[in-house]
Amino acid sequence: MAIRVLIAEDDEDIRDVLKRFLEVEGFEYEEVKDLFELRKKLSEETFDVVLLDLMFPDGTAMEDLPYIKASHPETAIIVISARDKDIDRISGIELGADDYVTKPFNPREVIARIKAVLRRMGKGQKVLRFGKLEIYPEDYVVKYDGKSIDLTAKEFEILRLLASSPNRIFTRQEIVERVWKDEYTVDRVVDVHISSIRAKIGKNWIKTIRGVGYKFSTKGDIDG
Repeated sequence: MAIRVLIAEDDEDIRDVLKRFLEVEGFEYEEVKDLFELRKKLSEETFDVVLLDLMFPDGTAMEDLPYIKASHPETAIIVISARDKDIDRISGIELGADDYVTKPFNPREVIARIKAVLRRMGKGQKVLRFGKLEIYPEDYVVKYDGKSIDLTAKEFEILRLLASSPNRIFTRQEIVERVWKDEYTVDRVVDVHISSIRAKIGKNWIKTIRGVGYKFSTKGDIDG
C-alpha cells in the first residue's frame, strides 16, 4: 500500500517542488492551500504524513497541531515553516509535530525525514529475513548484510509484496493492481522496477516466470 502524503502549503512553487520529489519516491499525495481546505481534507480522508506549513492566508496552523495529532494519532506531522527560531521549533514539537523543517529547505532532506518518521512509527513490526537480506515492511527499509539499500517507495512495495509470499507467482497485472491501485500504468513499468530492484539487492532474489510474472526466491543468496 502506497504511503499517502498531504501537502498543506499556500505557496504553489513549494507545492510543485514537493510533488516532484514525492512522485519520484512513489508516494501518493494530495494538496491543500489554506486552513479551510486542510481541515476539510483531514475530516474526509486519512494520510500517513502531513507536510504542514504554519502560515496560511486564513490563519495559522499552529493551533491546529494538537487537534490533528489527537484526531489522527497514526499520522506523522512534519512542519515545514519559515519560522526558524528555537521557540518556534520547540512549540511545534510540543504541540504535536513529529519533525520540524525550516525554509528554505532541500527537498531530499524532506524525503529523508519522511522516511525517518515512518521508521520511528513502525516499531514492533515483523521483519522479513532471508539470509543476509532483511526487509522491514512498515519502515520502508531494506538491508543486506547489515547495510541499508536505497529503494524508491514503489520498488519497496513491489519487493515487500513478493517477499511476503515467497515462491508465489504474481502476474504483472496483479503487481500493478496491488502496488499502483487506481493509478494508470502499464505492465512494462513493472519490468523496469524489477530490473532496478535486482540491480540494488542482487539479481537472484526475484525470479522471472516466463509469460506469467515474477516470484520471490528465499535462496537469493545462493541461487545461481
